[in-house]
Amino acid sequence: MREELSGLSLPLELTDVAKARAEVRSAVAQLDDYILPRYRSLDAPLLAVVGGSTGAGKSTLVNALVGHPVTRSGAIRPTTRQPILLHHPADAGWFEGQRVLPTLNRIRGTVSAEPLPASQAGATPDAAAISSLVLVADQAVPQGIALLDAPDVDSISDDNRRLAAQLLAAADLWVFVTTANRYADAVPWKLLLDAASRDIMVAVVLDRVPVAAEAEVSADLRGLLEKEGLGAARLFIVPETELDGLGMLPPHSVDALRVWLRDLAADAAGRSGIARRTLNGTVKALAGRVGAAAQAVEGQEQAAELLRAGAQSAYGDAVERILHATQDGALLRGEVLARWQDFVGTGEFFRALEQNIGRLRDRVGAFFRGEPTPAVRVETAIETGLQAVILDEAANAGEETDQRWRSDPAGRQLLGTDDLSGASPGFAAAAAAEIRAWQAGLMELIRTEGQGKRTQARWLSFGINGLGAALMIVVFSMTAGLTGLEIGVAGGTAVVGQRLLEAVFGEDAVRRLARTARDDLHARCQRLLQTEEQKFLERLPAGRANAAQVLADHAKALARLADSV
Repeated sequence: MREELSGLSLPLELTDVAKARAEVRSAVAQLDDYILPRYRSLDAPLLAVVGGSTGAGKSTLVNALVGHPVTRSGAIRPTTRQPILLHHPADAGWFEGQRVLPTLNRIRGTVSAEPLPASQAGATPDAAAISSLVLVADQAVPQGIALLDAPDVDSISDDNRRLAAQLLAAADLWVFVTTANRYADAVPWKLLLDAASRDIMVAVVLDRVPVAAEAEVSADLRGLLEKEGLGAARLFIVPETELDGLGMLPPHSVDALRVWLRDLAADAAGRSGIARRTLNGTVKALAGRVGAAAQAVEGQEQAAELLRAGAQSAYGDAVERILHATQDGALLRGEVLARWQDFVGTGEFFRALEQNIGRLRDRVGAFFRGEPTPAVRVETAIETGLQAVILDEAANAGEETDQRWRSDPAGRQLLGTDDLSGASPGFAAAAAAEIRAWQAGLMELIRTEGQGKRTQARWLSFGINGLGAALMIVVFSMTAGLTGLEIGVAGGTAVVGQRLLEAVFGEDAVRRLARTARDDLHARCQRLLQTEEQKFLERLPAGRANAAQVLADHAKALARLADSV
């Protein structure tokens, strides 16, 4: 599942996609920082992350727990830039490697022989080194538990806030530090609720509490914890007091918390239970995150499909309009009609057609043998007219698709500043080539059909271009499978072509030839327009098949795993 999440892409700018991306990144980070390491080593020391709001006294509390300044405290914010992890010397091997928080570099710190004031203790603040974790071995830390002094959860530094959230997500238990006048702040409570969703053990330290207000403030805070499902959290009170010359609290002010942590560390079975409980709650919460990721992927797939369908609909409609223009007689006007009439001759030709089909064969044969060039001019006029129709409809489809996509936020993102409306450069040449290929295929149809008609071989040898031109005219007068004889287009233009072809091949063969030629034209127009629509479709992200379902299945499996413990 970690592999699925790390390779997950949510490229389309949909509503709430930024939040979904952040959730996926957080899920992968938590898998790396906590879930997989803890799953592999349930007997490792507990990691207690000390976190809270700016100025709550986290570093001062950590110093008080070990009995001397080890982490920097002071009035300048943010004070804690590099997180400091305090552990018993015997537990060093658990933290020096990349078992937990593998993305953070390790820096080995030492405890000064001569105590320094808390304002000078710890690592030197260095914003550039925020990606480092300072490891400090200290005999004052009980074996079996480690304390991590984290940056402020509401720091003015974006990097500090992100790091604080990352560290809290890697915690086995959270020591949340707040003050008598800030315990209801929104930011830390958001993280407390996240802790509740993970079923993580939480200890709340209420710092700087005036003696006179202790009962009232602590009761109010307990009520808030109960209301938000954190009634089991331990509450420790640190009274308001003066710091000594080193910036230290009186040792007795944190005795209760120190004893609680020491007892946790000494109870191997209890530590294992805490680790399992937190791991189980984190896996359950992760199931929800993965389920949300599946929904986000499904939303991406649906948005991409909507854009794809818009392009395909526009270009599919364009193909239908092209075909309609080639079957309603529209192309048998203007230049095409003029060239065809030049080809078949004057009205005397039509009268001969009606009077005697035998005389037609003689006159047309002589016409074909003597004047082949007019047939080529018919082909050229058809190519020009058909190309104009195809170009116009391709441009219309491009304009329609561009408008559809730009009305959608995801489509606007994919198009950017590029203008894909209209036809692509080179499309006109591609259309012309396809039309010529269609005409060549049509001529081959006539040759193939005439191979078994030995008595009419001379018509084919002398009039292949003329017969081809006639077949094109018949194709362009077809409606619902009917040919020119039934509908009569452009003053009988198609009738001439059809009678001519029937005289050579017979009525059934003409219908078959016209249908085959028309199907071939349809297929070629489809390919042309489908190739043209790729300029839009190729911008759509290439999603993995069934990605949403795969994630949804992982989410269900995680939930089952959590429920089975």
